[in-house]
Amino acid sequence: MDLRALAMGLAFALMWSSAFTSARIIVADASPLFSLAARFLVSGLLGVIIARAMGQSWSLTRAQWRATILFGICQNALYLGLNFVAMQWVEASMAAIIASAMPLLVALASWLIFGERLGPLGVIGLIAGTAGVALIMGARISGGADPLGVMLCLVGVLALTFATLAIRGATSGGNFMMIVGLQMLIGAAILLAVAGVVETPRVEPSWPLLAAFLYTTLVPGLLATLVWVMLLDRIGAIRAATFHFLNPVFGVGIAALLLGESLSVMDMVGVAIITAGILAVQIARQDRTG
Repeated sequence: MDLRALAMGLAFALMWSSAFTSARIIVADASPLFSLAARFLVSGLLGVIIARAMGQSWSLTRAQWRATILFGICQNALYLGLNFVAMQWVEASMAAIIASAMPLLVALASWLIFGERLGPLGVIGLIAGTAGVALIMGARISGGADPLGVMLCLVGVLALTFATLAIRGATSGGNFMMIVGLQMLIGAAILLAVAGVVETPRVEPSWPLLAAFLYTTLVPGLLATLVWVMLLDRIGAIRAATFHFLNPVFGVGIAALLLGESLSVMDMVGVAIITAGILAVQIARQDRTG
């Protein structure tokens, strides 16, 4: 892995992990689905405008269109939509920890469905990572975490896992910024339709809301997604997914720093176990693929 890919991976992990904290700030003052639809509408339009200025076309390959539609539905509408709704009741750190299980779920599904061999280290990593998530979830739920919010986060991470598996090998062909913009517009359309049925628009203007909305629109929304797509193309999905092992650490740390969310000893132990498990799984997968 070259230095540029390393820098891209670290930047992606930091930006992606920070989105849970900014989302928590947004849903405190605005209805979650309308807010997320607005975020994707702005990000998507900016992405398409930038892509056109870069000379990119929306004449995508069939594989790129499939990836664009699946990501628009599964990542933007389902995964992020469910997380935004859930963070009305659960802390940002809890949502980040559940989301960090995605690489473990991808590895497990690849093993069970596609016959991808993991080896002893990978199996140990899967068991450790799952145990770490269960440890934190059990402690948080017994401590009063909302079960509905936790369930929504779990369904969301399953949707993201499906999208990740479904687009294996579909990121080549260029037009990366156009792909980013279009999949966000797809997410915006779906979320707006759903929000019109299930939500009453609510906005309580505040400076934190404005700052969080602008940040999540431009940084985790637009920039992080572009970096992720470019990283997938540069080093492949298996090696790129290695950087997800940083998400529980960054996500919990940022939430503690900016929101003052408390961390128990059980949380820190669980995060350490999850991190080690994800890293073990990714090392095992890299060894198997050369």
